[in-house]
Amino acid sequence: MTGTPYRGRLAPSPTGLLHLGHARTFFIAAERAAAGTLILRNDDLDTQRSRPEFVDAMLEDLAWLGIRWAEGPQPGGTETGSFGPYAQSQRGHLYAAAFQQLREAGFLYPCICSRKDLLSAPHAPHAEDEDEPLYPGTCRARNPKSDEAASWRLRVTDGEEIHFHDALLGPQKFIAGRDFGDFVVMRRDGVPSYQLACVVDDAAMQITEVVRGRDLLRSTARQILLLRALGHPIPAYAHVELMRNEQGERLAKRDAARSLRYLRESGLTPQEVREMAFAGIE
Repeated sequence: MTGTPYRGRLAPSPTGLLHLGHARTFFIAAERAAAGTLILRNDDLDTQRSRPEFVDAMLEDLAWLGIRWAEGPQPGGTETGSFGPYAQSQRGHLYAAAFQQLREAGFLYPCICSRKDLLSAPHAPHAEDEDEPLYPGTCRARNPKSDEAASWRLRVTDGEEIHFHDALLGPQKFIAGRDFGDFVVMRRDGVPSYQLACVVDDAAMQITEVVRGRDLLRSTARQILLLRALGHPIPAYAHVELMRNEQGERLAKRDAARSLRYLRESGLTPQEVREMAFAGIE
């Protein structure tokens, strides 16, 4: 995508308050987009945990930090930009079209395995990627034309190496069938997976570089396969090191004392939060 005007994005999920680790990633994303365009996308596909109050807090806290975006939802309920709507919950028709394209091209097969089945399989989930256990291929032989209630997986080529150069972490390599297996693109309830929705939206919004946490490196390998299957250009990637608490655990939205809202209400300035974000946990 050399020569294409830079388009970066912030893509938080409104399932809790943003924390210090988010701030570091978003500061880096904003800095890398300084000479281009920064987009804010509301990744609110998790209907069970996404809440309007977290959307409001997200917009307020990002604005308080001094991060400015040219496209996406704005404080006060307005929206700017030509690639909207910028909330994933309103973009279902795009995901459905991509799913149909993949299915008709023969990339997908139905899977009736439950999460309990997967967690009891011989392959354990990866430590930092527990949302997607390594799939043992149980349903690979199922009829791809079946209309039964099932989730749908993209079949990977075992042994295929996926390479990409990360702008922050250097060369990366993942092997399909070893580092990740066939992965879900559409759940049985009709909700697209993070992998599919992210790929469709990044392509539709013409994102040229994806900046996000290191924990999503393996997701990037999966998404490159999806981008290829859908015929979309592959953006550049920059994965930010995770922030961890005193116990060495990565920060999570349940760490209320590290939330931007808590730090803000404690009287810290945006500059002090920035210094904390780049210095690590004090």
